[in-house]
Amino acid sequence: QVQLVESGGGLVQPGDSLRLSCVTSGRRLPSYAMGWFRQAAGQEREIISAINWSGLATFYADSVKGRFTITRDHANRTVYLQMNSLEPEDTAVYFCAAGTGLGPLENRRYVYWGQGTQVTVAS
Repeated sequence: QVQLVESGGGLVQPGDSLRLSCVTSGRRLPSYAMGWFRQAAGQEREIISAINWSGLATFYADSVKGRFTITRDHANRTVYLQMNSLEPEDTAVYFCAAGTGLGPLENRRYVYWGQGTQVTVAS
């Protein structure tokens, strides 16, 4: 069994920063990529960032490129999403997920999911 638990969300003002964390527990997932997704109210869930097992390859959606940074710490089984220069459009529930398969990170098969953490950006 695999559990993913996100934390670090909250209410911030435009221009502020947040760092989301996703801790994995249970069965280890060798070679899995990790992704961050978000879902705003009334919209479909979208992938915004992902990182491969080694950490040497990353993906960012155009909407967050240059503002968000994804990293992973294997020792602590944690993936982070550093979010800077937050905008009201970043308001959403953020999910982490573990993905298997090959090919582009944004196209991996994400099979394990956390419960999500709310990020609200408002003045």
